[in-house]
Amino acid sequence: MILWIGIGIIIALVIRIGSWMFQKGDPEYILKFLKENAKNKNVALSVKYNKEKWVEVNGREPLPLASTVKMIVAIAYAKQAADGRIDPQQNVTFKELNTYYVPKTDGGAHEAWLDSVKKDKEINSVPLSEVAKGMIAYSSNANTDYLIQVLGLENINRVLKELNVTDHEPIYPMVSTLFIPLQLMREKNITKEETLQALKEMDMDEYRNQAIAIHQQWLNELPSDEEKQQLVKIMDMDFQKVWSDRLSRATTDDYVSIIEKLNSKTLFSKSVHEYLDPIMESLMNNPKNREWLVHGGQKSGSTVFVLTMAMYATDKQGNQTELAFFANDLSLLEQKKLSLNMNSFQLKFLTNDEFRRRVQKELAF
Repeated sequence: MILWIGIGIIIALVIRIGSWMFQKGDPEYILKFLKENAKNKNVALSVKYNKEKWVEVNGREPLPLASTVKMIVAIAYAKQAADGRIDPQQNVTFKELNTYYVPKTDGGAHEAWLDSVKKDKEINSVPLSEVAKGMIAYSSNANTDYLIQVLGLENINRVLKELNVTDHEPIYPMVSTLFIPLQLMREKNITKEETLQALKEMDMDEYRNQAIAIHQQWLNELPSDEEKQQLVKIMDMDFQKVWSDRLSRATTDDYVSIIEKLNSKTLFSKSVHEYLDPIMESLMNNPKNREWLVHGGQKSGSTVFVLTMAMYATDKQGNQTELAFFANDLSLLEQKKLSLNMNSFQLKFLTNDEFRRRVQKELAF
């Protein structure tokens, strides 16, 4: 089972858990959207099929990643687990995770994950491995920021160098970033409108550093429920847009390069994949997918304005596919329609040779 929604916030899409086998939609919509919007450079697609560069639309254009960036955190987790630097069986309490959870800011992802692991049982903790699974399969932002604290940002960003990607911006905490406007208003005693302007003018390095500082502060002083409620009240669409625009950016070419390494399983050791694959390849839990796939995995993400996705698969005929799609500055209608139809586009590309060749031909700008 796979979650198709990433970073939701305030006005968030409803969580939808789907499968490549059963999701209905119109794959033609994705193709049409790419053809109509390629020139504005707010949409990008990169595809490799059997090691051949199949399609590239704005493949070197950096765009906000949303929750697709969590793939890098998952790799860092697996590497440290394989090296014995962390214990995947270490218990993590729900109370610890609650530090990084702000209600109404993730489209219900964290609550859905909690429901899935509790299953009506009276438990108050789960192994660290389940926290990592919840980060990918349910896209819990709280789980992500907890793992950032455990793994270390420096170690996570070092993975980008190992993956040899050149256009990926540094990764930084997601949840603490939401508190920057609240901190500015409190420290400078300025209005909401002045805060918005200050955010727009803030240097990106300063913005990231503030997010990291708030994240570290929570080790000693937890955010109060009152602060979380205040945050939700001020985060209107204007603030959400600034937050969305400043999420870490990368290119679809970068992510195809990354997922090609995961698909071939040649860069990382077998021991790393023993921890990584159960997290990244949860769609293989579906028996129908096991009928035609050797393995496959993906991570998607969204904000109100963004939809991103990076997926890889190897089928039982030996065909290897890597596909990354990023879109930004979407209207609410475009966001919804892309989200509803992406699954069917992926499935048809994976299984229909005529459609694959038509995508290649029609997107050959």
